[in-house]
Amino acid sequence: MGREGSIYSNAPYEDPEVVKRHLVQPQNAVESNNFGDIASNTDDEFSSLQLQGGDITRQVYRWAEDAEAGNSVRKPLRSKSFSLSRPTPEEETMDINTIRVPGGFRRDFIRRTAGSPHPGSTDGRARAPTTHHQLHTSSFLEFLTLYGHFAGEELEEDDEVLGPDEYFSSEPWDEAEDREPGEESALLRPETPGRKKRKPKPRGGTGTNTTTGASLLLLKSFVGTGVLFLPRAFLNGGMLFSSLVLLAVSILSFYCFILLVNTRLKIEGSFGDIGGALFGKHMRRVILGSIVLSQLGFVSAYIVFTAENLQAFVLAVSKCKSFIDIKFMVLMQLVIFLPLSLIRDIGKLGFTALVADVFILLGLIYLYYYDVATIVSQGGISDVKAFNPSTWTLFIGTAIFTYEGIGLIIPIQESMKQPHRFPGVLAGVMVLITIVFLSAGALSYAAYGSATQTVVILNLPQDDKFVNAVQFLYSLAILLSTPLQLFPAIRIMENELFTRSGKYNPGIKWKKNCFRFFLVMICAFVAWGGADDLDKFVSLVGSFACVPLIYVYPVRLEQPELLKF
Repeated sequence: MGREGSIYSNAPYEDPEVVKRHLVQPQNAVESNNFGDIASNTDDEFSSLQLQGGDITRQVYRWAEDAEAGNSVRKPLRSKSFSLSRPTPEEETMDINTIRVPGGFRRDFIRRTAGSPHPGSTDGRARAPTTHHQLHTSSFLEFLTLYGHFAGEELEEDDEVLGPDEYFSSEPWDEAEDREPGEESALLRPETPGRKKRKPKPRGGTGTNTTTGASLLLLKSFVGTGVLFLPRAFLNGGMLFSSLVLLAVSILSFYCFILLVNTRLKIEGSFGDIGGALFGKHMRRVILGSIVLSQLGFVSAYIVFTAENLQAFVLAVSKCKSFIDIKFMVLMQLVIFLPLSLIRDIGKLGFTALVADVFILLGLIYLYYYDVATIVSQGGISDVKAFNPSTWTLFIGTAIFTYEGIGLIIPIQESMKQPHRFPGVLAGVMVLITIVFLSAGALSYAAYGSATQTVVILNLPQDDKFVNAVQFLYSLAILLSTPLQLFPAIRIMENELFTRSGKYNPGIKWKKNCFRFFLVMICAFVAWGGADDLDKFVSLVGSFACVPLIYVYPVRLEQPELLKF
């Protein structure tokens, strides 16, 4: 009873698999039920009526059972020799299919009440129609479906909802998996004996995001810590050289983003799926490996950034009486990230993103204000160079690091109501962020010259309470953003390494937990090693991890006939 007709259907979006996640399963009912007579009879057929309030939710369970069995009507099937579609009702509220879903009668009553004239009118004159309050979902089942897709992010397939006889594989789905077994079919898979491969959900559907919403998401994906590294990068490259190269990086990045979008319009799937469809599983793994490497590099850079800023904050607040080594600051963050890495649902990390956006915005506004005030107070710009021949290469890696946001290009395009308008939205955002990056880097370098710190916030007066507050809030913003950067890398690697679900096997779940702990500690160890040269470390991440993702793979996928991988 899912959506038929894809984007052309007006039927409610109801996904039985998502709805089933919210229902009590037989094994959960046996484990959680405290009544002896029910719990002891584990061999009997499970009935939702045994649950507390089972008579109220019975319709939902029956709907899920019917959808799973492929028979949504509990009556003998009549002959198919004559088939005539049911006539379209005059009013949506009188549609029998709408009323028949669980809770349909009550929902129909609410619709009628919302559209009826004012109660209590005794005269026969017609009144102006009341305002219709839009119901966000057309049924309770659709509400459960939408809630099950909260945050709109599904990295491959969540194996925490697999059945006990299913396994997950990150390899592309082969239609032969859906066919009846034949004489040449393998009796048992050597790696997953006795279990069947789970079919991934079809992609597509209608997005709900407007152009404004997509613009805000793009801004969030590009504006982070990179803008605070740019002033030091301008020092490494020189004012004129850095400005020209940053413009060139912006134009080239936009071109490669558009190539990826055009390829996505031809081939359904994620970044890695497109590579797998064109060049096979090895190309897919190369792309996913680059994504993992870049995300882990971002996490390590974020850890060092937060450690340096918190160290300066403690030193300023204590009036230079308390000095905490960077390495201890890294260990303190490790204690925070270890439990956060166990979160399986990215939607639960949504609050951290919202708080981080507000803090980053406040930090940028104050940075602009103080840069201009510094230039005015000193009567002009500081000592700047047009080109720095000794360290110009470091600027290129930092500039690429700043524009890395390709991982969110495809998800944001898919979320739009009108995906064909995405290139225009992307062009506008690229112009805006280029102006922000150029102005932030040039202004700060002009204000502080050769004294520009790796993180420009450290150039602000440390005895100013407001500066201390901005420093702390920006550090907190990046600290809260770090789990979101780590989440994709964890999920991609888990999907490659683990095929079994931890939902039914505590041993598998704890193996996954230990693996997540191991990844967090690896990031902390890398941050520990790169803490002394943060600008060089950021440039290395941009050059080594981001260059293939932005400038190599999109061109390669757009023109697959150039050479064979």
